[in-house]
Amino acid sequence: MTEKRQLTFALAKGRLAENAVEILEQCGVDCAPLKEQTRKLVLFDADRKYRFIFVKPADVPTYIERGVADIGVVGKDTLLEESKDIYEMLDLKFGACRMCVAGFSSKEESITHSTLRVASKYVHIAKDYYAAKGIDVDIVKLTGSVELGPIIGLTDIIVDIVESGKTLEANGLVVLEEICKLSARLVVNKVSLKTRHREIMPLIDKIAKVVEMK
Repeated sequence: MTEKRQLTFALAKGRLAENAVEILEQCGVDCAPLKEQTRKLVLFDADRKYRFIFVKPADVPTYIERGVADIGVVGKDTLLEESKDIYEMLDLKFGACRMCVAGFSSKEESITHSTLRVASKYVHIAKDYYAAKGIDVDIVKLTGSVELGPIIGLTDIIVDIVESGKTLEANGLVVLEEICKLSARLVVNKVSLKTRHREIMPLIDKIAKVVEMK
């Protein structure tokens, strides 16, 4: 008889993974091996019931959709941008921030061209947002320091994640519109939820109770 494989978690490197591990520990999962200093990208809990793969945040939905990971933790911004065919099971309540439109407070007066120029890492979110408003936009994809777009005249505004707003303030920009609120989400592969329902759902129930108590 073939031994059943471990449930595989896809975790985004950094704070999302750290917060996810904290919740799992409160659910009774011994995550001590995950806290050790290592460059390994594949780790196991102490009981070897779960396998953890550590990937870039934008790749989590891909690993889940393709079925090489059963469960994952990822930001809502990534889910909206990647639009993968996976189940979003829980709002984990950490990593809270907002997706916003930002620019100079007097931006309406300074725009003389007909097409609004938008700098963003989140191209699909920006496109969908302005398409719903019926506004024609020219989206410039930038992967870092999108605030530079309006500052140097590359774009009129930006679409980006806002946490404290201090970076915007330091660069003379303000929030002009809020697109949506964001936080970390627990996601599951669709096939895994059916075939390994008895393993996955009790864990999700435990996670939900921990989240509710926070």
